[in-house]
Amino acid sequence: MKINTIFERIIQNSFLKQSFATLFLRIFGVLLLFGFTVFLTKSYSPKLVGQYDFARSFLLAVGSICLLGFDQSILYFKGKLTSNGTLEELKYIYVKMVTMLFVTSIIVLLIVAAISKNLINDYFSDQEVYSILLKGSIVLFFHGLSNLNTEIFRALDKLYVAELFRNVIKYIPLIIGSIALFYWHKENYLVDVFLIGFVVLSLVSSLLVFIYFKKTIPLERQEKISHKEIFFKSYPIAISGMALFLLMSFDIMFLKKYRNDETVAFYSVGVKIMTIVSVIILTINITVSAKIAEFFSSQNTLELKKILRNSSRLIFGITLPLIVLICFFSEYILSFFGHQYVAAQEAFLILIVGQGICSAFGVAPVYLNMTGRQHIFQVILIIAVIVNFALNRFLIPEYGMIGAAIAFVSSSLFWNIVSAIVIYQKDRIKVFLN
Repeated sequence: MKINTIFERIIQNSFLKQSFATLFLRIFGVLLLFGFTVFLTKSYSPKLVGQYDFARSFLLAVGSICLLGFDQSILYFKGKLTSNGTLEELKYIYVKMVTMLFVTSIIVLLIVAAISKNLINDYFSDQEVYSILLKGSIVLFFHGLSNLNTEIFRALDKLYVAELFRNVIKYIPLIIGSIALFYWHKENYLVDVFLIGFVVLSLVSSLLVFIYFKKTIPLERQEKISHKEIFFKSYPIAISGMALFLLMSFDIMFLKKYRNDETVAFYSVGVKIMTIVSVIILTINITVSAKIAEFFSSQNTLELKKILRNSSRLIFGITLPLIVLICFFSEYILSFFGHQYVAAQEAFLILIVGQGICSAFGVAPVYLNMTGRQHIFQVILIIAVIVNFALNRFLIPEYGMIGAAIAFVSSSLFWNIVSAIVIYQKDRIKVFLN
């Protein structure tokens, strides 16, 4: 199957048309984030930017634990209820998820509050860390609720609203707040504005959820799905999500401990630029995921191999020129954020080249998830998290940002390579670029 043929089918398929709209919104979101990052690094000191990135990493990692996979399992329940003709029960499931999210968030808050302030500050050698963690813990519920509401929009077939919240609207409170702080000369409140933004997002999105539920789903039936069933259907999904967020958080946490906020800021800019490449991979994976499941279920091995081969070539063909350009102009790109950020050039090159190598593995993780091997993928990711933690612990004290980049790339290559090997052993299918 030629790549041109794939594009013709994409254009003809309404589902894939939505994928292109999603791609547009995601690219717009990346550009918005890029522009905001430029403003932030040029207007705020590296120390404040580092504190913001530290708070962001904390919310990503711990927030995913509190959410327990509800943001993904809600789509599973939506499909199940639709097939049974009982979609109105989605309201009850949503309310139970919000309740459970509140409980887990309170538990984390109590744990953080119970830890000695001096213990945390001394561990990171920074007297402001405990305050950031405590404030972040207070906002965990609102952070999780805004993420859950985004997926509820998707479950209610409000796809464009979901993508707007996911890629654009979630940045608006922070952008407006940071600009206001800059002109009021109150830059020290950047982390507070970042955290308060999730309170605003959760309130606005919850209001929309209430309106959509009221309009689209009549409240008639009695609830049947228990808290227990919701939990046991959700937490296995949460494991993969938590593992991926931890992979993106350990380096920040260890850089904070063994270096300083400035180093966190320099390194985080490189990670943000790397997301441009990951958006391309993610979008193509989303586009072909349904076809992978379809061809695997129908045992259409010939078409399955074709779409995997063409997807791998397409991903690598698009990312390779982009990576070469980014590497060639790496110093200029980093200096665009401020001359200090060139200090991250070596780590940045390691991250970008590593992402390029990983792109050669195409749709390996999606293949495992779409063919009923989710638990295998979860085990692979958990091992990758352990590898990532160990490498960060031993490399960052000695090599700083370079050590963090090596740890991230090594663990990413590990789970991509192992996934590809498992797929070949089980199905004799090559997902690696060939």
